[in-house]
Formats: sequence, C-alpha cells, structure tokens
Amino acid sequence: MAMKKFDLEKNKALKLANDLKRSTAGRFGGTATQAAPDRRAQRKLDQELGLVPFACKLNADLVAQLKERAAAHPEGMTGVLTEVLQRGLASDAK
Repeated sequence: MAMKKFDLEKNKALKLANDLKRSTAGRFGGTATQAAPDRRAQRKLDQELGLVPFACKLNADLVAQLKERAAAHPEGMTGVLTEVLQRGLASDAK
C-alpha cells in the first residue's frame, strides 16, 4: 500500500523537527562542537566532583541576568551560581 503525499510530507516534517531538537547548539552557554557525555556519564562526573542537583524557581528577569553571566563564565551556569551563592552566604555570615 502506497503512502499518500500528505503522509510522506508529514513524516519529512517530523524527521526535520526531531533533527532540530537534537542539534540544540549553544545550550546553557555551551557550543555545538563540545561532545557532551551521556546522562549517566555526566551524573557520574558530577558525583565525583561532589555536585548535587538543586532545583528552584526564580524570577524571569533574574534568570536572564544569570544566563548572560553564564555565557561568559568558563564554568557556565554552575560556576556563576556557585560564585554568587558563596559571596551572598559569606556576606550574611558577617
């Protein structure tokens, strides 16, 4: 049974959309040329460094500022947040 032209075009569109999802270049300040480890390997690397996932909700304006700083920071978002939190906690302790 031959596929209808509509179904062929729909399949092409789905393939294209899937390819676009896979090629998210520049995600979180990274570049497309960096080979990202799979999730399991990344989790193991994070555990070796003592990193723990931490989720919270922030104001959209604050997130935009953090993303700008993370793009220029060598360690990305994790590095920026670490520095900001350490400075803030140190000033609270005084």
